[in-house]
Amino acid sequence: MKKKLLSVILTAAMTASLLMGCGGSADTSAPSSDTSASTEEKADTADTADTAASGEVQEITWMFWDDLNATEDLISKGYAEVIERFNKDYEGQYHVTPITTNLEEYYTKLNALVAAGETPDVFICSPGANMNDYALTGVAAKLDDYLADGWKDTFTSDAVFSGSTYPDGIYAVPLNIAAACVFYNTEMFEAAGAEVPKTFTELLDTCQKLQDAGYTPITISAGTAWCLSMVAGYLCDRNGLVLDDVKEHKTDWMDEKVINAGLQIQELSKYFQKTAAGDDNDIATAAFYNGEAAILIQGSWAIGQINGSCAEGFAEKVGVFAFPAVEGGNPDANRVIAKSDSLCMSATTKCPEAAVALMKYFTDDTAQKYTAEVGGKIPVTSVEYDTSVAPPELAYVMDVFRNASSTFGFYNESLADTEAGSTFDNCFVEIFKGTDPATALQPIQDYYEMNVW
Repeated sequence: MKKKLLSVILTAAMTASLLMGCGGSADTSAPSSDTSASTEEKADTADTADTAASGEVQEITWMFWDDLNATEDLISKGYAEVIERFNKDYEGQYHVTPITTNLEEYYTKLNALVAAGETPDVFICSPGANMNDYALTGVAAKLDDYLADGWKDTFTSDAVFSGSTYPDGIYAVPLNIAAACVFYNTEMFEAAGAEVPKTFTELLDTCQKLQDAGYTPITISAGTAWCLSMVAGYLCDRNGLVLDDVKEHKTDWMDEKVINAGLQIQELSKYFQKTAAGDDNDIATAAFYNGEAAILIQGSWAIGQINGSCAEGFAEKVGVFAFPAVEGGNPDANRVIAKSDSLCMSATTKCPEAAVALMKYFTDDTAQKYTAEVGGKIPVTSVEYDTSVAPPELAYVMDVFRNASSTFGFYNESLADTEAGSTFDNCFVEIFKGTDPATALQPIQDYYEMNVW
């Protein structure tokens, strides 16, 4: 099997980053948040030993994919509270400054900082191909020694580390668990005489009933490739595609199962909002909680967005169901796309004690209770939380998880590397635009032939 080299930029960046101090000297003119760390603030930061000896505050940076000042997302608001609490509790000893941007630009900007030798001390990352770029190139630090002090025992099980565990150790700490589900407006369904669909054909019938009743059936960001890719991943899986078979070249991207998934995306897209091609994820999600569409296919992290922005009482109208089966496809239609936000630490940070202390704040009881009771995500630790005050949608998501036979990752994060994932995303955007699936899938087929098989 041919093996594509991991990002040359990231690998070469390790040499440069060895010269940097606590988090480097990140030029944060690119990130959008006003709270971003400045080069001047960090330039005078000494190394850990000198800082500890002199009594100066150890400055570190943390990078995230949302603007903590402007966000209405309840999970993001919780992360902001963690930062504030950490800085207050460690005042005079440690101080963390967020570097923030938006999700669509996050990895581009993170990679630019890595390439410049300015890797943030702690940064958020998704398991899969994205994390591989940092764990396998030495950008991220191995965390086993830090977890061995009893920290790991606070987590629900070793399973929550599966996405961040490599042959030589653990490279990230999970913060929560989310599932990709179908959210729906129960009032609209009732008014349209629609029922929760169990199959793809029933989903199309449900959408037609909703449209006939005057509702926009589905809101989605087809212009944000990963949103469309999430639906494509479900359809590939429900048609019976096995990703390992593609990896091992037992089949390829021209498999009838993938072609069918493309045709089904085109069928389903007839029921998307008219502005789907141009709407970003925030706009598409807002259309759901503003009552402008009946269905939102999204990860359960949307609960934080919905409950942070919706009108009072709207949450009681929201139901959740698992993505439907495809007739004649995978007999196991109970598989669920799942993922977690995870934290990595820079392998070259000069402030590992401060960085680990911050990471522990994200997984302590206060933060994890907030994750469930306010944010509506599944906590990763054994913390006890009050289900009666948690968003009602969380209970529905938990039901989806309980009924799941197994989980799998986002396709764009589960392929050979990040470039393969981006290529897959773009192929399905072209399919959405009307290109014949066999033609649109040629770039991912070519990529695997040149770089993977």
